[in-house]
Amino acid sequence: MYNKGLIKLFAFLFGIVSIYQLSYTFISSKIENEAATYAASKISESENDFASKREALETRYLDSIGGESVFGYTSYEEAKKKELNKGLDLKGGINVTLQIKIKDILSGLANNTKNPVFLKSLEDADEASKSSDKTYVDLFFEAFDANKGDLKYASPDIFFTKSLSEEIKSMEASDEEVKSIIRKKIDESVESAFEVLRERIDGFGVTQPNIQREGTSGRILVELPGAKDKARAQELLSSTAQLEFWETYPKNDPNVMQFINAANEKLRSLVDTKTATAEDTESKPESEIDSLLSDVTQDSLDVATQINPLGDLIKGIPSAGFVIAEFAIKDTAKVNEYLNMPEIKRLIPNAIQHVKFAWERPSKGSEVVGLYALKGNRDNAPKMSGDVVSAARAQFDQFNRPAVGMDMNVKGAKQWQKFTSEVNLNQTGIAVVLDNRVYTAPGCSVVGGISGGSTEISGDFTITETKDIANVLRAGKLPARADIIQSEVVGPSLGHESINSGLMSFLIAMALVLVWMVFYYGKAGVAADIALLLNILLIFGVLVSLGAVLTLPGIAGIVLTIGMSVDANVLIFERIKEELAKGKGQALAISDGFSNALSSILDANITTGLTAIILFIFGSGPIKGFATTLLIGIATSLFTAIFVTRLFVEGYTGSKGKVLEFCTGLTRNLFKNLSIDFLKKRKIAYIISGLLIIVALFSLTTNGLQQGVDFVGGRTYQVRFDQNVNTAEISSNLSEVFGSGTNVKTFGEDNQIMITTSYKVDAEDIAVDEEIQEKLFTSLQNLLPSGLTLEEFNNGGTDDVSIGILKSKKVGPTIADDIKKNAVWAILGSLFVVFLYILFRFRKWQFSLGAVVAVFHDVLVVLGVFSLLGKVMPFNMEIDQAFIAAILTVIGYSLNDTVVVFDRIREIVRERGWSSGDNVGLALNSTLSRTLNTSLTTLVVLLAIFIFGGESLRGFMFAMIIGVIVGTYSSLFIATPVMFDTLKKRIQSGKEDVVVEDKE
Repeated sequence: MYNKGLIKLFAFLFGIVSIYQLSYTFISSKIENEAATYAASKISESENDFASKREALETRYLDSIGGESVFGYTSYEEAKKKELNKGLDLKGGINVTLQIKIKDILSGLANNTKNPVFLKSLEDADEASKSSDKTYVDLFFEAFDANKGDLKYASPDIFFTKSLSEEIKSMEASDEEVKSIIRKKIDESVESAFEVLRERIDGFGVTQPNIQREGTSGRILVELPGAKDKARAQELLSSTAQLEFWETYPKNDPNVMQFINAANEKLRSLVDTKTATAEDTESKPESEIDSLLSDVTQDSLDVATQINPLGDLIKGIPSAGFVIAEFAIKDTAKVNEYLNMPEIKRLIPNAIQHVKFAWERPSKGSEVVGLYALKGNRDNAPKMSGDVVSAARAQFDQFNRPAVGMDMNVKGAKQWQKFTSEVNLNQTGIAVVLDNRVYTAPGCSVVGGISGGSTEISGDFTITETKDIANVLRAGKLPARADIIQSEVVGPSLGHESINSGLMSFLIAMALVLVWMVFYYGKAGVAADIALLLNILLIFGVLVSLGAVLTLPGIAGIVLTIGMSVDANVLIFERIKEELAKGKGQALAISDGFSNALSSILDANITTGLTAIILFIFGSGPIKGFATTLLIGIATSLFTAIFVTRLFVEGYTGSKGKVLEFCTGLTRNLFKNLSIDFLKKRKIAYIISGLLIIVALFSLTTNGLQQGVDFVGGRTYQVRFDQNVNTAEISSNLSEVFGSGTNVKTFGEDNQIMITTSYKVDAEDIAVDEEIQEKLFTSLQNLLPSGLTLEEFNNGGTDDVSIGILKSKKVGPTIADDIKKNAVWAILGSLFVVFLYILFRFRKWQFSLGAVVAVFHDVLVVLGVFSLLGKVMPFNMEIDQAFIAAILTVIGYSLNDTVVVFDRIREIVRERGWSSGDNVGLALNSTLSRTLNTSLTTLVVLLAIFIFGGESLRGFMFAMIIGVIVGTYSSLFIATPVMFDTLKKRIQSGKEDVVVEDKE
């Protein structure tokens, strides 16, 4: 091998740089462990709320030493920024895909026009977006073009508005010009939303957050590793920061009271009151209900007729402030439904015809929430908007309670003085409304109003909440609503378990492979093991250098890379053994062995790399992590197998004439002199494969596949209990709460379940998520430890006990359709790309056909197994993105195997000729040692992950195990026979030349 010195230098420098990059991870982990030890020594477990106190002390400790030098070249703060990024499944945290409502942006650009053509086009675009891959703006343009008639985009009723007057110069502007301007404006709005979200996230306080736009779809992906308070994170991300100042109606305004009473009377004839009970009403203070429904007759208060649909929901009426009534938080949806009924709206008195009802922001831990009546107008606009706020900060009010201070610009200061003066005269309140929630509603006793333009939002806030509110107000409002269309929340305890299980599977797989290589190849196996260890070091070094994220599937990708690295060494060692068997000297045999194996190694890794690239393009989240590590692993394993292994092998044999046999006493004659006639058995193989495919297709047609929420939409919750539970009983209870689209099954141990529900799958409001979690908590409460709060249940228990929701995931139906389409395109795309590559490499379409038929065979068999056994196996076998990653990996592995066989066929036929196909069988036998060795090694690796890698990876690994077995079979009994039969007929008919040259 030439340039040994350069390769040694490169390998050395590559290894040193990798160690240097990884040192930041070790340093940050070491210091964090020291902080945890320090906090534990200072705060005893006997103290109340010791866990949060320890966490706060750890934070202060890390802040205090953050800038101090460590080992003379870094600090904790710098090391934290440069450490290995761990994904949500390893660290816990929140992953959210936000959809910026392009519809809202279009409406804003059109000045909220009421033009029927415009509104109809929006409705059509909404409907089309459910089944189309096109962007919303393109769908709107198509709908508008179909509906517009003679109407132009530059019409004053559409986009020729004051806000667009600088871009659209006149009503004569062409439709195409306006479309281009609208696209540009929408892109600017999405970019503005991106920047606003990034600024908010910077103030959230998590390390290594990730935020990125997804093409031109208007979607923004946000990852917050380590974030624990999911409710806080979701509210921060989805909040539009629409700050408004409204005037409230006075306390006990007669018109408001008249409306509430009339609404209650009308509702008696509109809603089903049979489920109401006397107990519901008796539990409320009579004086409070009577004061609100003052003219309810005594007869209506009899137990038999004591039904007040609205009044029975009232929990209290505060004596101070401007809240008209308090309701249970769980009843707010029902109250909203009542108040928004057309029959009820018609009862609003003329004096308050533009009244707007709004809920207050509930205090943490409160079970009730107040309802305000705000003074609206014809345009439903507030007295003042938040655009006038120039600064916001967290502070403390006069009673030393956390509050938010705001400063207004000159224009805002004048409006504020006028507004507060009117409030003082009317004896009403000022409702400070943020995203349709009333945060506070004080009165004003200052004659002439408040000057200076400064104000304060006070209430029952925590310091964290005031920081978040100030952060949101400083960052500014989003240009349109941001809906959470996909989310995944992983609790920190589950992340810790995933690290342990992932590390365990990694170490076991590594140990098995290292031992096997020494057992099979003796001292040569030691050289391969050293190269393999360097390969692992380089993979982690590259991951850190690129800032890539390590996920649990990513660990699986690294472990799979071990198998691929071994495959390269097996190919090389088997070729060296063949050269030695021909009587060549050791040095020449080693040189020729490496040279002859290179083509197969490159072809095999390129085909796998192509599928990994497609997986990276079409995948998301952890699946991208799997593809990333696989791609990095392919590159590093090629380097270590081809160059580093050779350095050690030649270094050993070149010193003092030592002999390297590339085998041990037990493996010397293994797979030697094989003469299996694979081609004669091809008809039997065709029959077996045909039966397997018929069974698979029958099962797929009748049983189908268990599609996960990735493909159908919905929500899943991984819930753990402190005792074994009965899934049938839980399923029955939850089906009554959430409907028939609810599925419950054991997930791993008998004390852990996976709940999947399609309940309100179209709803994207955070309130729906909170509603579902509350219903889950209520329905499962008899199985949970006494004293466990709703908040602890939602966050996976306490620091001591992992109980409750460990992981949750939500996928909206629109993005589910996109994921499904991407999955199909990923599979078809990989097949097409590989077909072209094999055609390019082997110059015969018969080779491509054989490879693709074998891959189709493998994919159908794997799908059939999942269809047949999906409801039988004791682990999750749903079809989701991870399963698609497994299928693509199976495709890559199967092609890897097939290409190695084809490469040997090409080589032997080139040397010896076609010989009526006999040399094809010879080539198959000559690669059998490599095929079985690699397959067994890979299976051992996959089994280690399957057994020790954690429940979330079992279905993923099972698909790959089946795929490796079937892929090994198909490369021998499907790919080659199909190629042989199609090529043989054409050779015999004279339509095709022999592969290279027939030397018979």
